[in-house]
Amino acid sequence: MNTEEPEDPQRQRLREHLETILIRTEKAAPWHDEAGRLRSLVNHEGFVPVRTRLAIEDLEFLAGARQEVLTFAELTLRLLDLHQPRDAGGITSDSAHPILRCRSCMWRWPCPTFRAMSESFGGALDGLSEPA
Repeated sequence: MNTEEPEDPQRQRLREHLETILIRTEKAAPWHDEAGRLRSLVNHEGFVPVRTRLAIEDLEFLAGARQEVLTFAELTLRLLDLHQPRDAGGITSDSAHPILRCRSCMWRWPCPTFRAMSESFGGALDGLSEPA
């Protein structure tokens, strides 16, 4: 008897799309070091005249990168809006630090979704200062 549930087709398509983006991104050359060097070449019109060799993988990545970054940012903001703490409403001996649960999934705070997001963006957040 097979107890595994069949894969949801929408979930499977989304997973395949995300894996395709990941593979395409991994194949593209990183531009971090080049971008720093190119900033000094900005002309009086605000552009950098670039002459470079680009591999087909780089072009495929660049073709969709802006829209994909926007989509991921929107998704992350939506997930952040969904997964936020709320007071669990229980009796506690420490009223200054009540037990919190996620508003969406009801796991103890921080929930697995928020932890995964926080871990994924942790390095990017290290340089940001906390609000006073």
